[in-house]
Amino acid sequence: MTDTRIQIRTYVDSHPGIHFNGLVRSLDLAPGQVQHHVRRLIDSDRLVREEFYGRTHYYPPGLTEWERATVALYHRETARNILTTLLDAEEARPASLAEDLGVARSTLEWHVGHLEEEGIVRKERDIRNRVTLVLERPAATAALLARLDSETVGTAGRDVEHSTGAETPVDAD
Repeated sequence: MTDTRIQIRTYVDSHPGIHFNGLVRSLDLAPGQVQHHVRRLIDSDRLVREEFYGRTHYYPPGLTEWERATVALYHRETARNILTTLLDAEEARPASLAEDLGVARSTLEWHVGHLEEEGIVRKERDIRNRVTLVLERPAATAALLARLDSETVGTAGRDVEHSTGAETPVDAD
């Protein structure tokens, strides 16, 4: 394996779920160079490429589909805030969570919908049909996220969220 491939693979190992542009910025390599070596790493099963909700992420081999989805969504600031809040509080009502996070209820629901779809969060309803958000697998989520450096996830490789709050999808190619 070349030095550049080792550099890319080592970086992905320590920053699972990083985006293509994050690799380019973090490693200070040309996009074409990263693209070439990433393709070779994927072809040799030394790197996994997966798309989640309009973004391409790279992972070391060995993570389960659920772990890859959780990490991918954790790269999104609002989803990360939802997960960390639920880890701390164990449950939350959507309206109060949206207010606490300073996001519109529709934005919260968009992220919760993806977290629900991937089996990370679920909505529980009480007898009056009021919704409470809880983690589907709290111990597994806590263990996985503990392995990640939230500061690194929050900055390296996360695409810029514009001041409108919209997250820009990134394509690897």
